[in-house]
Formats: sequence, structure tokens, C-alpha cells
Amino acid sequence: MNTIKETNFNFEGQTAFYRGKVRDVYTIGSDYLVMVASDRISAFDVVLPKAIPYKGQVLNQIASKFLAATADIVPNWVASVPDSNVTIGKACEPFKVEMVIRGYVSGHLWRTYRDGGRELCGVKLPEGLKENAKLPEPIITPSTKADVGHDEDISRADIIARGIVTEEDYAQLEKYAHALFARGTEIAAERGLILVDTKYEFGKKDGKIYLIDEIHTPDSSRYFYAEGYEERLAKDEPQKQLSKEFVRQWLIENGFQGKDGQKVPEMTEEIVKSISERYIELFEHITGESFQYPEEGDVLKRVEANVTRELQNLK
Repeated sequence: MNTIKETNFNFEGQTAFYRGKVRDVYTIGSDYLVMVASDRISAFDVVLPKAIPYKGQVLNQIASKFLAATADIVPNWVASVPDSNVTIGKACEPFKVEMVIRGYVSGHLWRTYRDGGRELCGVKLPEGLKENAKLPEPIITPSTKADVGHDEDISRADIIARGIVTEEDYAQLEKYAHALFARGTEIAAERGLILVDTKYEFGKKDGKIYLIDEIHTPDSSRYFYAEGYEERLAKDEPQKQLSKEFVRQWLIENGFQGKDGQKVPEMTEEIVKSISERYIELFEHITGESFQYPEEGDVLKRVEANVTRELQNLK
């Protein structure tokens, strides 16, 4: 299968290159970033050995759709989307925090609560919360953006006290995060979905705050199906999810959680195909659009040609 496992382009004006878990990022001069969404997949902070066909396209196209749908709330980094796997945007100085916002008692928040914690990232939690129940109002539980290793929970007070973000900027990031989550919740509801939790990343350029990276994708967000939500909640049953959680569950069932000494289970052709199909299903459900398969051919040559052409246009 013609997947993007990694790229090694050399674009005109290129000044830096960074390979993340799933993205390859090229800096052009000091103005632009070329972000290539590869087909790599990560879980438990580990990049799995096989690439997933069309995964990069799914994430890039969902993100570009939601960035366009929220541009009236906060300016974003996007300059153009020249290829189904690529976004070119303004090179911003990223804030070293992720704005994680939660509307429901799920995931990390639930595990903390279940184990007796009544505070997360400085946010006090009331007694009597139930797994997957809706919170009285969405809460922001930020995490540090680690250059190496795991991101860590951090409170608003610590972010400001340590000078990671100024108080003025942080107040603005909070406002943006709440407004984006409200918009994401509305769009999800139109698709029969519940936006449970998500994360936003912001950067600054020329003194102005921009929304950067991806938003509202299944890799950065958790969705529940609205149909049957109340019944499952009443019966203490797991919610039907639309997220990358199914990949984590497959790994857990096969004895892998990213811990020392554990081996990633064999990724058979059937497993890779099923993950690819789930990502396409996610795309169609979240966007309400049919997935458009790319034309056959060398995918790396296509990406390089499309980016090269667009960079000429942006000069």
C-alpha cells in the first residue's frame, strides 16, 4: 500500500526539519511551516511499526475543515492546504502548554477521580461524579508540552507563576478554548456526536495569538455517539466512542501499554486494513462527507510536487 511512512524532502528556502510522532514539519525561511501528516500511528507515546493507509489524509482534512469552521473565533495558522496530506501555515512560536478541555468525566479525568483524586490541574472536583457523566460546565486541565518524554499535568497558577505563559495571554487562551469547545460541541451535535474532550495548541507571531496544529480530530479528541448515551450512562455501560481509543484497546488486549519490556503485537495486514477502515469511518461520520481516495501513483512525488508549487505561489 502506498503510505507515507516518512518524508525526506529538501524544499527551496528550507531552514529546519522536525519529525514528530506522526508529522514531518519543514520550516521555510522564518515565515512558513510545511506540516506533512504521515500515515504513522502512535499510541502510549510509541510509534507503531506499520503505517496506516489514508490516516494522514483523514487527520489533515478533518483538521483543515474544523480550522476553517472556527476561523471567526480565533485566527489560525493555516495559509493553504496544497495536498490532502499537507497544510502550510504561519510559523508561530508555540506556547509550551496544551489547553486540554473536558466536558465529561472520562479518560484521564475519570481515572484520577476513581482513584480518589478530587482535584486535577488545580480544578476542584465535586463529590458524586460518575464515569462518562457530563460535567456541570467544561473544565480546562492544561498539560505541559514536553520536548522529550511525557506531557505533564499543570495548573493555571503554576503556568503563570513559572512564567510559561503570561497571565494576560493565558486568560485569552482560556477564552479561546471555551469558545472553540462550544463550537465543536455544536458541530458534533449536528452529526449525532458528543464532543467529550479535546486539546488545543496556540502560538504567537508578531504579538498575535494563533490557533495552531490540528483540532477536533479523532487523534486529539474523544467523541461519544449521542444515540444511546443516556441509556448506557444509566446502566453504567461503556460509551460507544469515536476516537483512537479502539487502537489503544487492541494494544491493551494484546499485552502492550508502552511499558518497559513490552512488545508491540504483530500488526497483520488484516489489523492494518481494519484500522485504516475505522479512520475512514471516523472521517465520514465527523465531517458528514464521503472520503475521497487519492489517485494511484507515487504519493511522495505527489506531495513534493504540490508543496513545491504552493511555496512558489506563497513567495
